[in-house]
Amino acid sequence: MTEKEAYFVRFNLGQRIEHITVMVLFTLLVLTGLPQKYSGSSWAQWIILTLGGIDITRLIHRIVGVLFAASTAYHLVHVTYLVLARKVRPTMLFNLKDVRDAIVTLRYCLGTTREYPQHDRYDYRQKFEYWGILFGGGVMIATGAVLMFPILITRLLPGELVAAAKEAHTWEALLAVLTIVVWHLYGAHLAPDRFPADTSIFTGKISRERALKEHPLEYGVVASAPHKPEPKPEPAAEPPR
Repeated sequence: MTEKEAYFVRFNLGQRIEHITVMVLFTLLVLTGLPQKYSGSSWAQWIILTLGGIDITRLIHRIVGVLFAASTAYHLVHVTYLVLARKVRPTMLFNLKDVRDAIVTLRYCLGTTREYPQHDRYDYRQKFEYWGILFGGGVMIATGAVLMFPILITRLLPGELVAAAKEAHTWEALLAVLTIVVWHLYGAHLAPDRFPADTSIFTGKISRERALKEHPLEYGVVASAPHKPEPKPEPAAEPPR
């Protein structure tokens, strides 16, 4: 990337498609799942009736749940391959620098230091959210499978597991919704330096100024990477005489 370029490419097309896919699937799961948990409420009953009744609502929820599980499996396999093939750096793994960055950030917010952490591709907050989604998604997938096949499960395991799975599934879902609304939406869209929206996950780009401010270590790696020279245009053929 040259100094003349105004934008820093942060997310490729595949990553943007993955994010949109998860966003749509998560929204559909919430719209079809929470009304089942709070089915006695008028708003929940309205959503269920609008979707065509409880049977249709459950069917949609299960189909979307399977798609969510498939997208999670694809993500894990794809990322594992990229890391093992050394096509990407494992920048989502926690390290001691994240602990130091958290401490420095706290001191910065309290006004005891003017130093601000130099982040790589992802900071500790983004890593925490990423792994929370993966582990939370794992809980939702596992408990959802138990609820989808209760008879098969109880042939192999105690019946109490179904009741436990139902409680874990519904409360983990509520925790996920609160995390997205309180944490992710604020940090990505409603924070003063993001409002009204952070479009980088949709366009794949952020400004060079923002890259230097928020992810200077990543910017340094990409900016110092060797670039292929642009092919020279072929000379135009001479017109026939």
